[in-house]
Amino acid sequence: MPIRPVSDLVLKGKKVLLRCDFNVPLDGTTIADPSRIDASLETIRYVLAAGGAAILCSHLGRPKERAPELSLKPVAEYLSKALGHKVALAPDCIGEITGNMVSALAPGHALLLENLRFHPEEEADDRDFSHELSRGKTSYVNDAFGTAHRAHASTYGVTRFLPERAAGFLMMRELDALRSLTENPEHPYVAILGGAKVSDKIGVLKNLISKVDTILIGGAMAYTFLKAQNTPIGRSRVEDDKLELARELIREAAAKKVGLILPVDHVFASAPTADAPAETGAQIPNTMMGLDIGPQTVMDFCAAVATAKTVVWNGPLGLFEIEKFARGTLKVGEALAYSSAKSVLGGGDTAAAVAGQPWATRFTHISTGGGATLEYLEGRELPGVKALET
Repeated sequence: MPIRPVSDLVLKGKKVLLRCDFNVPLDGTTIADPSRIDASLETIRYVLAAGGAAILCSHLGRPKERAPELSLKPVAEYLSKALGHKVALAPDCIGEITGNMVSALAPGHALLLENLRFHPEEEADDRDFSHELSRGKTSYVNDAFGTAHRAHASTYGVTRFLPERAAGFLMMRELDALRSLTENPEHPYVAILGGAKVSDKIGVLKNLISKVDTILIGGAMAYTFLKAQNTPIGRSRVEDDKLELARELIREAAAKKVGLILPVDHVFASAPTADAPAETGAQIPNTMMGLDIGPQTVMDFCAAVATAKTVVWNGPLGLFEIEKFARGTLKVGEALAYSSAKSVLGGGDTAAAVAGQPWATRFTHISTGGGATLEYLEGRELPGVKALET
């Protein structure tokens, strides 16, 4: 069923409950990275310019009760500067005082509700809490793709009481980009999968293996596949309970004529630390652990990317947080950025690995969703998206 974009709504004079993803990293009371806030500014500004009053809501962290250190106060202050007028912070997301602030909110102005997760009823999708959250609002817009895989009160339950609903611009961009990976993608189609665990990517692997032409596997998860093929991996991280699964995936890829490219050389060290001397080679000594893909593997991966029309990338290819183990991720990322392929990056670690690079803006799309992106690529239904269907 179709999902309406926010631009389809008539918002003049409306009180709009706008679910955003303001789950930003904090350094004390300072926002360390405001990119998630920035990503929703287009939708917020649109609602205000259209004559709506924007009641913004979000979670921050994982509190089980009210926790002052996880207040959204720093977000309210940031929004006030970004929007050019004061965005007040309500003392709670529900209750009489907050309700009065919502009632008094004039068109063209925004109010930020306090952290939704100060109430356990939010994650429980409690019906009464959902009703209270919807009280006094006339429309609902969800621009928080990063939480779309959760059936929470603010992403799912409120739509029982707010039938006029739509997706924000960020949500629409996310869905459009991910649909292009699963519905009639252009070929050759390459998937780059990295990160620490095979277990995190099982669903993605199983779903994409029938859609892509080539799968490139790096990161620590590659060592489970290599060990499954009896390749010596030294002390590299491995999931022994996933070895048979890795063998099954290797067999399935071969049966479907999908190229499965694993590292043929490595950057390794005695420990995953900045002061441990790094070496490069095709074989990892017994006392060492693989921490990045080697130069030949970088060339192999870049060659696969160069001929692709569509590329999805989820998970870094090495321990990118340490500079000497980041080369593989950055070299492949640069090759993808300058390729002609439609390129979609998913997962917070992938985005963090390329952040700040001069070519990072050249990708077709960098997803703001971690778990939501993975679940979409697994072919699973996202409750927060389903709730927007009309």
